[in-house]
Amino acid sequence: MLDGFETHERTIQDCRIAYSVAGCGPPLLLLHGYPQTRAMWHRLAPRLAERFTVVTPDLPGYGASAGPDPEGPAPEGPEPVYSKRWMAERLRALMAELGYERFLLGAHDRGARVGVRLCLDSPEAVRAFACLDIVPTAEVWERMDGQAAQKMFHWPFLAAPAPLPERLIMSDPDFFIQTLLDRWVGDSDALTPAAREAYIAQFRCPSMVQASCADYRAGATIDWRHDREDRAAGHQIRCPTHVVWGRQFLTGDVLGTWRPWCAGALDGTALDCGHFVAEEQPEATLAAMLGLFDPAG
Repeated sequence: MLDGFETHERTIQDCRIAYSVAGCGPPLLLLHGYPQTRAMWHRLAPRLAERFTVVTPDLPGYGASAGPDPEGPAPEGPEPVYSKRWMAERLRALMAELGYERFLLGAHDRGARVGVRLCLDSPEAVRAFACLDIVPTAEVWERMDGQAAQKMFHWPFLAAPAPLPERLIMSDPDFFIQTLLDRWVGDSDALTPAAREAYIAQFRCPSMVQASCADYRAGATIDWRHDREDRAAGHQIRCPTHVVWGRQFLTGDVLGTWRPWCAGALDGTALDCGHFVAEEQPEATLAAMLGLFDPAG
């Protein structure tokens, strides 16, 4: 779905990462969210490639990328597999192998949580961060009341001990993912049939379902702990950050929630749409990203 892009694979430590690349100019890493793949950038990536060298991978364990078996023996290393720190380290290593030690970053949903970790753990690597439709992981869990739990039911559900969520999802993966897409999108027509099929098809693979649940289990445990530790230590995102969100999905004072996490310049754009801002409002999302990445036009 990414017109004009070349597709490649690289083995990075314990992962096989599939990625697409096109364009020339400053390097720009684009990370997708849940339950999507890099196909979510199909309306923006070709336009961004007119000004930047765009690299957009599938996150480890998602789409065409593969990571370790989350139920297998723990691999060597200090971080649990599928934690955002673990993912961030591998995606930074991917960019370094491609020759990009410093890059721009645009990320949505789970990918944006990886992006936050990249900014906090490797501040020298990220020049600017376009963060699409999230607030920090610690803020989500600490504000999880009854109303939020109904809206965000997938957070505790996917984080439940294995194999409960895996078996339930695999009993009808098409229904589960279609239901999530329809719950979160503001305009269902904004998600093209090809994009929907790309997102749903990956969940027919048991190993991908396992990896996605491991991702959410990490979110409920080690990722939350990392956020709390950074907050207590006063660690903040130092690069310029622009948050883009859909008013129909994220409510409340979104920029106010982000402000204590950002030491660098912080700005934001609220859009009249649901969760999938890059597909529902591509022109406005593109304008916000270009305003951050290429302010001179």
